[in-house]
Amino acid sequence: MGKITIEKFLKNQFNALRNYNLIFYLKDKIGGLTSLIIFSISILAILSFSRIILLLWIPTRIISNEELLNVITGGIRIDISSIAFLMGISLPLLFITVFINKSVKYLKPILFIYLTAILAVFIFLEVITPSFILEFDSRPNRLFIEYLSNFKEISSMILSAYKLELIISIFFLLISFRISFLLFRRSFGVKPSLEKKYLSVLYISLFLLCILGYRGTMNHRPINPAMVSFSNDHLLNSLSINSFYSVAFALRQIYLETGSSDYYGNLNQEIIFNIVKKATLDESVNYQNDKNPLNIYHKATYEGRPKNIVILLQESLGARYIRALGGLPLSPELDKLMSEGWNLTNLFATGTRSARGIEAVITGFTPTTSRAVIKLDKSQQNFFTIANLLKSHNYHTQFIYGGESHFDNMKNFFLQNGFEDIYDIKRFDKIEYKGSWGASDEDLYNQAHRQFELLNKNDKPFFSLVFTSSNHSPYEFPDNKINLYDTKKNTRNNAAKYADYALGKFFKKAKNSDYWDNTIFMVVADHDSRTSGETIVPIDNFHIPALILGKGITEKQDNRLLSQIDIPPTLLSMAGISDFHPMIGHDFTKFIPKKKQRALMQYHKNFAYLTLDDIVFLRPNEKPFVIRNNKNNLSEQYLVKRAKSHALLGSFLYDNSLYH
Repeated sequence: MGKITIEKFLKNQFNALRNYNLIFYLKDKIGGLTSLIIFSISILAILSFSRIILLLWIPTRIISNEELLNVITGGIRIDISSIAFLMGISLPLLFITVFINKSVKYLKPILFIYLTAILAVFIFLEVITPSFILEFDSRPNRLFIEYLSNFKEISSMILSAYKLELIISIFFLLISFRISFLLFRRSFGVKPSLEKKYLSVLYISLFLLCILGYRGTMNHRPINPAMVSFSNDHLLNSLSINSFYSVAFALRQIYLETGSSDYYGNLNQEIIFNIVKKATLDESVNYQNDKNPLNIYHKATYEGRPKNIVILLQESLGARYIRALGGLPLSPELDKLMSEGWNLTNLFATGTRSARGIEAVITGFTPTTSRAVIKLDKSQQNFFTIANLLKSHNYHTQFIYGGESHFDNMKNFFLQNGFEDIYDIKRFDKIEYKGSWGASDEDLYNQAHRQFELLNKNDKPFFSLVFTSSNHSPYEFPDNKINLYDTKKNTRNNAAKYADYALGKFFKKAKNSDYWDNTIFMVVADHDSRTSGETIVPIDNFHIPALILGKGITEKQDNRLLSQIDIPPTLLSMAGISDFHPMIGHDFTKFIPKKKQRALMQYHKNFAYLTLDDIVFLRPNEKPFVIRNNKNNLSEQYLVKRAKSHALLGSFLYDNSLYH
């Protein structure tokens, strides 16, 4: 009897599928949910078709099957994330109609308009993408949004120069409305035959899948453009996303780019540049380049064969963990190294996040109230980095990281701004210990050591940024490596001690290597691990270790007041790179008068300008707070203007694309 029942059931289902097409079958079972499924499949098909057409259109930019695969697979991931987000918004509204019949009358037009509008936007943006690529070599992005804000001028330009594109866009928009009417409208309001308890399970399951699809990964951060970036060619990275996602991401970036002037007030542009130039070591130089107002020629102290540069950026290693700087006894290896090299005992970080530290040591950019430039939209291309400069001097440039390099948008920023090679955990030859943030510091340094040995065999210098991660919550590191400082293993102090242990092991290898003789090593923290306090800016928590090592570097304890932004110009000078660049940081291979020694610190929306004689604190929409010891004769008004000029400089340069 059971067998007959099953056969009858299957026969009935077959007849249903035969007599009605699949859409009507789904509509009968799940009602309006059919519209969302059709919507998702339609968008995915449109985006995939568009991407394939674009790839066929620019075949010369694809140089390998691997690049082609990366564009397609990365694109599908971003497309699914986009669709899942949009579907997830509408699912709860549709779910209401399952239990409240009267709600259909009100929600039906809202959902129909929503799906129709989204489909139209997707189609429109994909249709205009080829024209945008021809003009800007990229998908619609921030520039697209900026042009929309000048509607009168842009509409005139479109009518005069892009008539065909306008006609095609309108044609496809009309098609999208017709498609919406056919696919979506008739699905709403149909009462599903599936029982409510099964429908509830289905809706909840789909919503959870949407969350997972939107994240696009099980890692710490959701999917982002950096996660699918793979090439130095920005157009290929751009094709890995869709135009809707590109514009939406640009909108979000613009929202997060609130400039310092919104918090501290404005200053005249001429005043800003005059004061900043006066505070540099090159104040006597005649600055005349309006397109790049701070770009002047910097002559290196060292004039021999260019040297390799290696920056070992230490995660969360504040001075409080370094005995030689008055901190806890957690750094026996670094303490010993500090007695062998150039120890910068009074250097301060520019911020409290890794992205801010990278910004300072790679670009020399001044901190702002906005996010660090490695995350901002307008700096993803043609933004100054020492990697770009060194690449122009025939250096091989690379980034080595034990985790996933898309974190904090590092990968995308680096690939578009001078870094040729990205070595993250996916490319490591061997990993003995893997924690939440990736390979241990020992594994990281082992990989770096192998890379340096290989690069040293080439007839060109190299620059490498090596970024550690073991000293980061949840403080995971291999067993039986150190004598624990705290009884419990996974603590901040023990992780700092392990990071020191791994650093010491690396330098034992490096000193016996072939690359030691012609390499400058910079050991510096990105920021302190705990930056807190009741003060406007807790200055003591910005104090970080910094040490320069290498053959021929004389041991010295340097007590001058220095900032993270002083590191990149100094390394260029020590490596023998004389060239133009826009960095205002001091080259501390040269004499720095006491009156010009300073440190810049951004703490949330508060800014501090620290000198040997005074501190000026800037706070949002409040009067500046000045502490001084009266050893100089500068007026308080000038001290505030000096601090304000440095606080506003970065935002002004970024907003006007002048840092290149």
